[in-house]
Amino acid sequence: MRPNRGYGRWTPFWFLAPAVFTLLAIGIYPTLFALVTSFRRYNIARPREGFPFIGFENYVNVLNDQTFWNTLSLTGRFYLTAVPIQIALGLLIALMLHRPGWSMLRAVARVSLVVPLATTYAVVGLIGRLVFNRDFGVANQFISWFGFPGFDWLGSTSGAFAAIVVMDVWQWTPFCALIFLAGLSMVPVDIEEAAQLETRSKWALLRYVQLPYLLPGLTAVLILRSADVLKLFDMVFVMTRGGPGAATDLVSVYIQRVGFRVFDMGTASAQAILLLILTIILSRLYIRLLYREVE
Repeated sequence: MRPNRGYGRWTPFWFLAPAVFTLLAIGIYPTLFALVTSFRRYNIARPREGFPFIGFENYVNVLNDQTFWNTLSLTGRFYLTAVPIQIALGLLIALMLHRPGWSMLRAVARVSLVVPLATTYAVVGLIGRLVFNRDFGVANQFISWFGFPGFDWLGSTSGAFAAIVVMDVWQWTPFCALIFLAGLSMVPVDIEEAAQLETRSKWALLRYVQLPYLLPGLTAVLILRSADVLKLFDMVFVMTRGGPGAATDLVSVYIQRVGFRVFDMGTASAQAILLLILTIILSRLYIRLLYREVE
C-alpha cells in the first residue's frame, strides 16, 4: 500500500494544538491565576505590603459582605425577571416559525433573529441609552401615544432596572427562539401529524409531543443565561454604571468596582470564584431536573 505522506503521527496534535493553546491561555490560566490570587492579600495599589498568603480570609470577608449579598440578590431578581420573558417569547416565536407556509417570511425572520445576537454588549448598552433617553428616547415617544407623560427611565430606580431588563430581553430572546426552533425541527413529522389528527389542542400538542424535544434546548438556555447574567457587565455599565444608587448594581458591576477601583484583586478574585462555583451548581441542577434524552 502506498504510504500517505500528508498524514503522520503528529498530524492530530498540530490540528488540535492551536485550540488547546488558546483555551489554556485565555480560559484555564486566568482561572487558575484568580484561584491563587483569591488566597492572597493582593491589593495592587499597595505593592509595598506584598502579596502574602492569607488562606480563606478573602472568602470569609466576601461571605460577610452585605453589599455582595445585596448585589447577588439583585442579580437573581434580574435573572428571574428577564429569563422567563425570554423563554416565553422565544417559544412563541419558535412555534410561529415552525408552522408550515410563509416560507419567505420565515426565512427573513430567521435571519433577523441573528442581528441582536451579533450585537456586542457595549453597543446594546449604547442603544439602550438612546431608547430610554428622557428627552428624545423612543420609549417616551411610544408611551406618549397612549397619553402618558415622559419618564426619566435611567434616572429612576425602577425605570433603570426595567430598562436593562428590556434590553437584555431584546438581545437574548432571538437566541431562545433559535434554540427552540432547532428543537421543534427534531420532532418527527409523522408523529406530529398523527398527534394533530388526535387533538386540536395546541397546548396538548406542545405538552405531550413537542416539549420532550425542547427540554435539552431549554437546559442549554438556562445554563448559558445563568452564566451570562452572573457575568453581565458591559451593557449595564454603559447604560447606568450600576445606578441610580444601587438600582442596577449587579454582582459583576460590584466585582469590577472592587477589583479596578479599590484595586483589591484578592477579594475580587474570591468573589469571582464563588460565582464560578454558583454557576457550576446551577448547571448541575438544571441538568438533573430538566435534561432528558428523547428516545
